[in-house]
Amino acid sequence: MSKILKGIDKAIGNTQMLHLSRITKHYGVEGNIYAKLEYLNPGFSKKDRIALQMIEEAEAAGLLKKGQDVVELTSGNTGTGLALVCGVKGYHFVACMSKGNSTERARMMEALGAEVILVDQNPDSIKGQVSGADLALVEEVANKITKERGAFRADQFNLISTVNAHKLHTAEEMWDQCEGNIDVFVDFVGSGSTFQGCSLGLKDHNKDIRCYLVEPANAALYSGSKITDGAHKIQGGGYSMDLPLIDKSLIDGIIQITDQEAIETARDLAKYEGTFVGFSSGANVRAALKLLEGKEKGKNIVLLLNDSGLKYLTTDLFPEV
Repeated sequence: MSKILKGIDKAIGNTQMLHLSRITKHYGVEGNIYAKLEYLNPGFSKKDRIALQMIEEAEAAGLLKKGQDVVELTSGNTGTGLALVCGVKGYHFVACMSKGNSTERARMMEALGAEVILVDQNPDSIKGQVSGADLALVEEVANKITKERGAFRADQFNLISTVNAHKLHTAEEMWDQCEGNIDVFVDFVGSGSTFQGCSLGLKDHNKDIRCYLVEPANAALYSGSKITDGAHKIQGGGYSMDLPLIDKSLIDGIIQITDQEAIETARDLAKYEGTFVGFSSGANVRAALKLLEGKEKGKNIVLLLNDSGLKYLTTDLFPEV
């Protein structure tokens, strides 16, 4: 019998791995895709992992003290993770989020006790499509509040603790669950911590594991494409900006995914695998399917299903009934 948890933070991590055999059969590709079910974390996303790691490392280093506020910019998932972690640890959390993100996320953070500050998008931006320019506006607000309140900034784009969350935990879980039978890792680029941490952890076990970065076709900065407006629907990443956490030497290849490909694959995952997930999960799986059609035919690919489709009910990811 499992032990009783002393806090919801103890439920973070150790998510199960699912063999996506039905989706590979549907697309007619040869090989295996193994997916970490990150939406089974208590905040329904992989970002619970970095939220816990940032807070615990900050506490251990004396950077976060009792009574301090915690502030971070978020597309919603990191904020949800921080809201629940800060809630059980006794910190007040302030989430700064662009109005371009789905409203479900703001409502969930507020329900978990967070103070949510919504920031207007850039005048040229499209609602539901958060660009690097939009993120810069949220960054300004987050910095201002951090300074005014003497808060701890849980900076997911810069803190090495976010990389540690995936190197020390996610990568190790994947390696153990697959018994080391891993050829390829793919990851949609958000803050960069998942790609960096998992790539480091997996390559520590086997340097020949190939790690592919996944980008929106309209914001393919790492592919060397010329960025025009950078608009896309894959929320939580693809901000057309160099990410401080990513070591480019770890990138063995880059795959571009269109909005429609991400949407179609997310819908197929729900239909064929019973996994109700968001845009970026669809992008990850579509990238893996493309690899199995080509240069990685017959190989074993690992990836994360990043978050729950419940966070996108007000978007066009799933059709209205």
